[in-house]
Amino acid sequence: MRYVIIGAGAVGGSVGGRLAEAGQDVVLVARGAHYAALRADGLRLTTPDGTRAHRLPVVDGPDALALRRDDVLLLSVKTQDSTAALDAWSARPVAGGGTAGELLPLVCAQNGVESERLALRRFRHVYAMCVWLPATYVEPGAVSAGGAPYTGMLHLGRYPSGTDATAAAIAAGLAKGKLLAPVVPDVMRWKYAKLLANLANAIEAVTGVIGEETWELVRRASAEGAAVLDAAGIAYVGPEEQAETRGENIGFDPSGGVERGHGSSWQSLSRGTGTIEADYLNGEIALLGRLHGVPTPVNDTLQRLANTFARERRAAGSMSVSELTALIDG
Repeated sequence: MRYVIIGAGAVGGSVGGRLAEAGQDVVLVARGAHYAALRADGLRLTTPDGTRAHRLPVVDGPDALALRRDDVLLLSVKTQDSTAALDAWSARPVAGGGTAGELLPLVCAQNGVESERLALRRFRHVYAMCVWLPATYVEPGAVSAGGAPYTGMLHLGRYPSGTDATAAAIAAGLAKGKLLAPVVPDVMRWKYAKLLANLANAIEAVTGVIGEETWELVRRASAEGAAVLDAAGIAYVGPEEQAETRGENIGFDPSGGVERGHGSSWQSLSRGTGTIEADYLNGEIALLGRLHGVPTPVNDTLQRLANTFARERRAAGSMSVSELTALIDG
């Protein structure tokens, strides 16, 4: 089995690096300066074990890679980039005949719950992955992951539901690389729970703060999200089950030079990418709220504001908590 990591950023790079350390066959897919650095110097992965450089095959797109029948495509781009990636990879030929969309398993290792639907339009074999993996894109060619004793917990299952031998084989490979990968028949229940947690991403992105000062805003955004999911009849894992499952398996360990980084949305703003995933986090709640008649003023404002920051390339963390609160309440 060969893992093709489409989007070797913070999460994808951490997963790819850990797989490589465990002797798994890995190909990284990246763009721009990150691609150039990976080709020149390899992937530098910092974990509590220290920093290691991995010289792995790296390509800048599907045209540069001959796909094999034992490939697993692991999609870890931001959801706003999913459609372009899925279109590019699904039509690629696979050795022996057929296309990637017809033959290969595709794993959506992303925040939000939309990419799986997008993928299923193009791929016959889609798997969802709920990613609990604290990771940071440090600079081109370098990522860090501070989770310990395991680097991450990656609940995995078929989309929309179920399990199979392919999911078990993928999970077994991940487990060799300090990545817990429980195979579950209700993986979307885990992803909707993660969605509720990710509603705070926009708050951190625009204020730079996650802590006591923002707890009330986080609570309000999450309460709206839970009300919407309940109204829509969508099941999600509760905090007790999440805590029991993760237990002491994943905690932040600053050993080895790992620094506690900010969340993925803050990282998008700080890198000036011009896009942010708020449409598929707070925007998912806003969408479901409109479909089911539930007001979502907090998440509406967070979605709009995060997109404004990204579009105008405003600095991450440049709005005070009091300013944000006033905008939401106004």
